[in-house]
Amino acid sequence: MSVALLLCIGVILIIAGIGVPIAYAVIVGVLAYLVAAGQDIGIGGKVLMDGLYNSFILLAVPLFIVAANIMNAGTISDRLLSFCIALIGRFRGGLGHVNVVASLIFSGMSGSAVADAAGIGKIIIGMMTRSGHYSRGYAAAITAASATIGPIIPPSIPMVLYALVSNTSIGYLFLGGIIPGLFMGLVLMGMNYWLARQRGFGQEEPVPLAELPRKTMNAFPALLMPAILLYGIYGGVTTPTEAAAVAAFYALVLAALFYRALNFGELFQILVDSARSSAAVGLIIGGALILNYVVASENIPNKLASSLTGRDVNPLVFLLGVNLLLLLLGCLLDATTIILVIIPLFLPTCRDLGIDLVHFGVVAIVNTMIGLITPPYGVLLFVINAVTRIPLGEIIREIWPFLGVLVLALLCMILLPSVVLWLPRLFGYPG
Repeated sequence: MSVALLLCIGVILIIAGIGVPIAYAVIVGVLAYLVAAGQDIGIGGKVLMDGLYNSFILLAVPLFIVAANIMNAGTISDRLLSFCIALIGRFRGGLGHVNVVASLIFSGMSGSAVADAAGIGKIIIGMMTRSGHYSRGYAAAITAASATIGPIIPPSIPMVLYALVSNTSIGYLFLGGIIPGLFMGLVLMGMNYWLARQRGFGQEEPVPLAELPRKTMNAFPALLMPAILLYGIYGGVTTPTEAAAVAAFYALVLAALFYRALNFGELFQILVDSARSSAAVGLIIGGALILNYVVASENIPNKLASSLTGRDVNPLVFLLGVNLLLLLLGCLLDATTIILVIIPLFLPTCRDLGIDLVHFGVVAIVNTMIGLITPPYGVLLFVINAVTRIPLGEIIREIWPFLGVLVLALLCMILLPSVVLWLPRLFGYPG
């Protein structure tokens, strides 16, 4: 490891450690590397611009962010919640089940865990606490846990970023996330049911079944969005980037024209907020692109791969080791940084060991989503704390059972690749 690389890592750790956003820390660290290595700092700008210019797929990120924000601003979230309550709210732990099912449905529209937690999550937390059956911490914890499903079921912003660094098909990644996302929802509902029985949570008054058709029709246009997106991508009608544009346009038509719940002032604010969110993600992507140049200059991925050459390394052992490392890093780093900076280090070794990159990508993204609810740096815990003012300590005390079952679900996906790959193979994936 060169002195310049050690300086780069040290600068990043020191600057990030004093509270500077990780994107700025990475950029400053890379500039320190270029100076120490005797390279022109203009290389950083060239690498950044080349990376963005050659990555048309990145346009999907701001478009999915716009779609999610429009969904949250209109009455679409309320209609989806009413449908979920009528469908599944009658069972013990009903609003907890509603929380998970609403996240499953909303995940097919936003592609963002934060959008899920801050939007529909805030509404359902209020409903759960007002019912008198659930503590504030429990309502917040299951909301955070269910929001992790958002980027697993397509569309998915993290999968777009993984496709960027791995050159893997977004279509097959999206397909690979469907069954794992449903599986995560199932284990969360199972834990919610068990806790509801253990703690004696009361049952909600059931919505008459006669009202279910009306509530279904109310939510039906919103429920169509995932189907439209998937048909567009897998039917060959649109590219994933074009599908993101369709999602944003469809959300706008639903909120402004069909449901008449959005005016020009609100739309302007949505675009401003979306631009800010996109810029924040763009800074991290830019920093990661330049840092990846440093990693490539030091030949770290190939050194890692060559260090395993000739050794009897079991692919499953390697996969388990990498996922354990990602779980630990998830306690400290955000998901975008892990996907763009850490995961590319292991891709050459995955190829050498014959590990399928769609399987690896979906598992790694599930892992990083679990990191979003892992103390001490669980981003979703801070998001829910910010939008609801529920003390962080109360949320953390209740998050552990849900965190545990999600880790078990992740282990199942690692040990049984068909959980991820069955659906892509059904649609012609050769892996």
